Amino acid sequence: MAIPLKKKEQPQALFQIAPMIDVVFLLLIYFMAGTTLEKQEADISFTLPGVAETSEAVDFPDEQIIEIRADGRVIVNDYAYDEPGASRLVRLAAMLTRFRQASQASGTEAAVTLLPEADTAHQRIVRVMDACAQAGITRVNFALGDED
Repeated sequence: MAIPLKKKEQPQALFQIAPMIDVVFLLLIYFMAGTTLEKQEADISFTLPGVAETSEAVDFPDEQIIEIRADGRVIVNDYAYDEPGASRLVRLAAMLTRFRQASQASGTEAAVTLLPEADTAHQRIVRVMDACAQAGITRVNFALGDED
């Protein structure tokens, strides 16, 4: 006669939901803290210059040349504005606002020429353009440095 073997009861695997919720909330907090809360870039409309020849003398507006170095420094008249890693160029925007107001008082249009180095990050150039837009300067030109 055969002896019946008793099967051992296998404990059922229980899925713990509370630790899973904790992990999800920790990931949510991590990604929320990791993102930068920065104003998105607005569309800056500008037109590229064309070639025009004139026979009359042209009255040039007031103009500032802003040098943008590859290391992030922004230089106007041999003076560096803001920090190279700054996300907003507050001091540059304040200077450009004063420049625009002085140009309007003299009856001329304020113009800015950007002179970035060849390996300058595009984001830095956009931030300088944002400072120009914040100051109310609509005439922004680009120039190329000396090529070696």
